[in-house]
Amino acid sequence: MTAAVDRARLRAPDVTIELDLEPARMEGRRQQLERAIVNVLDNACKWSPPGERVEVGLHDGTITVRDHGPGIDAEDLPRVFDRFYRAPAARAMPGSGLGLAIVRRVIDGHGGSIVVESPLGAGTIVRIHLPTAGVDYGPFDPARGQVIGSGAGPHS
Repeated sequence: MTAAVDRARLRAPDVTIELDLEPARMEGRRQQLERAIVNVLDNACKWSPPGERVEVGLHDGTITVRDHGPGIDAEDLPRVFDRFYRAPAARAMPGSGLGLAIVRRVIDGHGGSIVVESPLGAGTIVRIHLPTAGVDYGPFDPARGQVIGSGAGPHS
């Protein structure tokens, strides 16, 4: 998770990404899961005004990413996972309309689920739930999303 956040921070230095993570071990293909999370984070950063924040949480196997951008029109929400679909408001922005379709495919392939909520004018919330394996990690630093003293994140 922290590797995905680090990549997103490099791509969007004018957006603050705040973490609220608890330790969890998610079984799966690490590179695919990281790419899916980066796609969600990139979208959140792209739609966040400069100086705004993106909130990232991980609790009970659910990853939550919330931006404070303009939100998604209600009529566009059912289509955000369709390949090549770009809402009218997004057509002037960079992207191909494949990001969320890829995310859904990866999450479904890992036995998880993804939901997008977006009250217009109040930003967008993406919730990804993945099956977890219960593991006792020991002392944990939630600000960094790492087990203390390990040098590795909880998803290594």
